[in-house]
Amino acid sequence: MHNCNNSKLASIFKQMSLMYRYSGNIDRFRAISYERASKVIENMKEDVSEMKYQNQLENLKGIGKSIAEKIIEFLNTGKIKRYEELKTALPIDLIDLLEVRGFGPATLKQIHNELGISTKKELHDALQSGKLNSIKGFGSKKIETMKEAIKVNASFENRMLLWDAITFAEEVINYIKKCKWVKQVEFAGSLRRQKETIGDIDLLVSCNENDNSKISNYLIDEQFASSVLAKGKERVTIITRNQNKQVDVIIIPEEDWGSALQHFTGSKEHNIALRTIVQKRSLKLSEHGILNTNTNKLKHYQTENDFYKSLGYDWIPPEMRENKGELELAAKNQLPALVTFNDIKGDLQMHSSWSDGLFSIDKIVEYVRTNFNYDYIAITDHSKTSKIAHGITEKQLETQIKEIQLINKKLGFKFVKSGIEVDILSNGKLDFSDELLSQLDWVTASIHSGFKTDNTDRIIRACENKYVDCIGHPTGRLIGKRSAYSIDIKELISVAKKTVTALEINAQPDRMDLNEDYSIMAKDNGVMLVLSTDAHQLSELNYMKTGISVARRAWCEKKHILNTFSWDKIQQRKNKRIEKNNLILI
Repeated sequence: MHNCNNSKLASIFKQMSLMYRYSGNIDRFRAISYERASKVIENMKEDVSEMKYQNQLENLKGIGKSIAEKIIEFLNTGKIKRYEELKTALPIDLIDLLEVRGFGPATLKQIHNELGISTKKELHDALQSGKLNSIKGFGSKKIETMKEAIKVNASFENRMLLWDAITFAEEVINYIKKCKWVKQVEFAGSLRRQKETIGDIDLLVSCNENDNSKISNYLIDEQFASSVLAKGKERVTIITRNQNKQVDVIIIPEEDWGSALQHFTGSKEHNIALRTIVQKRSLKLSEHGILNTNTNKLKHYQTENDFYKSLGYDWIPPEMRENKGELELAAKNQLPALVTFNDIKGDLQMHSSWSDGLFSIDKIVEYVRTNFNYDYIAITDHSKTSKIAHGITEKQLETQIKEIQLINKKLGFKFVKSGIEVDILSNGKLDFSDELLSQLDWVTASIHSGFKTDNTDRIIRACENKYVDCIGHPTGRLIGKRSAYSIDIKELISVAKKTVTALEINAQPDRMDLNEDYSIMAKDNGVMLVLSTDAHQLSELNYMKTGISVARRAWCEKKHILNTFSWDKIQQRKNKRIEKNNLILI
């Protein structure tokens, strides 16, 4: 499959980054370099093998001489000697926990050295048995934090982030489309409903009735599938060779496409509710169509729209199919017009090489103008307290503002908005003065430290600053790595409404923060939401799609998303807040 080398190399470099983090401060910069290289390679469109020479690799932003040499070594031998050496010297299974809150390098080393624990299972058992209580410095609070962290990690261990699942499923679909007997192929299940994490990949394929076996044989080809878990006329379940992930492919006749797509998209709750309603009309639903139990006549449907329409409903977007009132609205022609990617007029959080981003503002502008139909973007580098993210100083920010002005002058209009992702300090104050913040077009205020305490008052104080436009990733969660910090979300939403402060849906795949439930609360209480990618490299600007998925699952329309508005309207809103006229919203 395409980009096989990329996925393997990205995984190796990610592991090497964690290994060097485990080694401690002496290898801190190596850890950062390999983390960056992993992201660069993972997001490359072309296979890295197409860059056959070291100088071509070194020209990639984020790839230095040493890492370029290791890429060449991998392409030539299939291995990286240094990686193999590190694997034998370190407790590799434990090292994955470095990305989970509560497990720093010192903690894991102490557990490994004093108790000989080398695997997650051994650690889990030791936590449950109280064995860790014998280690000096491991008090009850620390151990409870570790138990919670292990629980969070375990809940995600056999799942994929939505973005990763989509990327992988699209590769599989591209392979399936090459099969000449395939008529249609589409996501199914929780992937089509755009849930934030996905287990196995479910795909639906249609064909002529006599071609099922030909498609089955195509899917189990050993170059594509490493193992076959099930093979039948209507379903094939395999483990893919390159990604080692399970894929379930359902094969149906072309005439059943609409009813099958509805059936296998789910959710279970939505389908049960629909079946219960139509049973009163002597109708029975299945993947093959709608059966009239009085006449025993089965009607087939080639489109979902026709399927729903025949039952008296408007077509329901997959993201809404959770039995939360969507059927009642669809029966009354009152479904909301959910926000789409084309509605977005700009991206209001991204990072350049001024802080921890990979690319210059010039390069970002060129990429956005080529690939997106945006009216504006905001450059929001980190402020000075975020040292690990190379946060910029006041003087650097002032210089950056001038650079942005020159870029806009060349463009002939104010496309780039000067901004900052300013740290909310432990006392609720901001990292930069109001005088400096007042010179910016856009201010996102975020928490990047102090995750163990209740942060409600801290964020509320930031909302009360008249120059703060938006609260970034408001709950601080990282899916599978860190639970949300303690925060009174109802109080935050109440204050955000009063102060006319927007709340961000951060589209980074492991954040998706606010989540859909909190986004619903914000929307229903009149708080505007902002969809931002928080991009640190060019390919991450495409994460806007995952932000859209959260908004759609929260039943958001254009009117609920601030960056579907023109900049003039956003500026009007800013002016009203600064003037403390907090009653009027756009």
